Amino acid sequence: MINKHGTAKWSGGLKTGQGHVSTETGVLSDQPYGFNTRFEGKPGTNPEELIGAAHASCYAMALSLNLGEDELTADDIQVKSTVSLEEQDGGFAITKVHLDVTAKVPGASEEQFRKAAEATKTGCPVSKLLNAEVTMDAKLVG
Repeated sequence: MINKHGTAKWSGGLKTGQGHVSTETGVLSDQPYGFNTRFEGKPGTNPEELIGAAHASCYAMALSLNLGEDELTADDIQVKSTVSLEEQDGGFAITKVHLDVTAKVPGASEEQFRKAAEATKTGCPVSKLLNAEVTMDAKLVG
């Protein structure tokens, strides 16, 4: 079993408080987040952005694995994961995630690529974690 961690600290109330988030590796170190970065577009990060980055990176790696099962190796995989936070039942919920995937895979047929992309959409570990609708647009280029 592999265990990784992130940490967060918070002080103050919801709208005026401030938090900082860090990762075990130090890639993120005391990055600011708060109500203003989450809901008002101010500089800093937010949970949805971090989930999007985690999902995009997980998907790209898992797609590489699935392509490898057909002995295909991607020259380039680009993934954008858009995480939607919506007001719901008096609170907020992450209701959907949309993946935009573009890949350059020499020798891959459209059918091989589609099969791998769809299997990855449901099979990557972060997709399995999400309790939200996951949609995808995937393009094979070059």
